[in-house]
Parts: sequence; C-alpha cells; structure tokens
Amino acid sequence: MTYLTRFRPFGDVASLQRQLDSLFQDFNRGSDELLTSSSFVPAADIYEDEHNITLKLEVPGIEAKDLDIQFENNTLTVRGERKFEKEEKEENFHRVERRYGSFARSFTLPNTVDSENVEADYDSGVLKITLPKREEAKPKQIKVAVGAKTIEAGKRQQAA
Repeated sequence: MTYLTRFRPFGDVASLQRQLDSLFQDFNRGSDELLTSSSFVPAADIYEDEHNITLKLEVPGIEAKDLDIQFENNTLTVRGERKFEKEEKEENFHRVERRYGSFARSFTLPNTVDSENVEADYDSGVLKITLPKREEAKPKQIKVAVGAKTIEAGKRQQAA
C-alpha cells in the first residue's frame, strides 16, 4: 500500500519561525533589569566629500557631557551611556523597548584625517563628528593649458 504525503516546502520554516517568535516573547517578559542593563549600538551614517569625512550617530536621550570621543592611531572611538530613569513611585511597565546602558563604537579611519582639527556637534539627539582631510590628501585639479600659439607653432614646424 502506498501513502501519499503532501509536499510542504515551507512547513519546516514556518515551524522554526513560530519557535523563534515564542523564544523572543519569553525573553521580552524577563525582568526590567535584564532589559535595561544591556548595552546598545547607536545607528551610524558615515559619508565623505573632498574635504571631510563626516560621521553621524543617533544617541537620543544622552547628554553631551556623557559622551566621550577619542581619536588615536587612526581609530575614532565614541562612548556613552543612556541611563534608565526610574521614578520613586512604582511603575508597572507593559513594555520597555528603548535600549539603555553603555555603548562604545570604534571606527578605523584612513591616515589622511587631520586629527588636530576634528570637530563634534550634538543637536537633537544626533552626534555629528567632522573629520577634515589633510591638505595633501585633498584632490587637486590640474589644468591643461591649450593655446593657439602652441598649435600654430607646431603647424609652422611641420610646414618647414
């Protein structure tokens, strides 16, 4: 006797997804201390133009005095801490999704950065670090001189 089995190519994947969802839901039901003491990684944008390398980090809820920025051996390191502010009265949190704790991010930069003139600004929860390039690293435009006299002199030499 032959039995037919229905082919379900994504059946195992769906089962795995349900198990992972259950695992993360159990994790989220953990203690407030577990959720508030872990570190987080702020999102970063890095872009470059001909004069600067610019780095922007999203660090809302952190005061500028709680940020530590260091540049050493072509490595930029940004550290900070977002503290969990508990009020004196008892609060019954239904959900804590914002990440709290300390962070440290390091970025290796090219040796073309002028470390003496690095600037940092903090506005509306965004830390902007401007890293100027050294003069020798900036692109240089070289103009090619083409003149009528040069062309005419070449024609005269060919005619002679």
